[in-house]
Amino acid sequence: MKAILLSFSVILLSACNQQTISYKEISQRTNGSKDIVQEFAKQLKEKLQTAIKDGGALNAISVCNEQAPFIAKQLSEQSGWDIHRTSLKHRATKPDAWETTIMQSFEQKYADGDKFKRLFAQDVVEINNKPAFRYMQAIETKKICLLCHGESIAPELASKITELYPDDIATGFKLGSIRGAFSIVQYLD
Repeated sequence: MKAILLSFSVILLSACNQQTISYKEISQRTNGSKDIVQEFAKQLKEKLQTAIKDGGALNAISVCNEQAPFIAKQLSEQSGWDIHRTSLKHRATKPDAWETTIMQSFEQKYADGDKFKRLFAQDVVEINNKPAFRYMQAIETKKICLLCHGESIAPELASKITELYPDDIATGFKLGSIRGAFSIVQYLD
């Protein structure tokens, strides 16, 4: 494991036109990203559960439509990082090329038996001629997700989803599958 991390560190040290990033910084940025993801997931889950309790599944749609982007914006402002969710079968935020590649690798790793706690990735890449640390972590499809993202969606929910997201392709998920991923961009100074 240490050899893999050391090798990864060397790759990152040589990435992005001489931009260097130490193993310590990789670790700090990765841990910070994991903390942000945990906070995002916690806040979103709490808001979804409250909305469903207060007004049923139809209320949950407004949480993902309005509250999830607000949570992402708040966490982005607090951290100075770009934080969002995306999916290969997206509803609102289409993945970029890097995110698509990473999520495809998550799907393969999951199919090969990897557990969700191992479905994350980090890299140093160039975005708009600026070096950036990128982090992604897979989102597991939970029971609460199936109301609006499952194989069988109630007609009133399906109608509201179509109204809010006319190009929606984020349905047909099964319990425990990969729903999408949290994605974070941290520009390097």
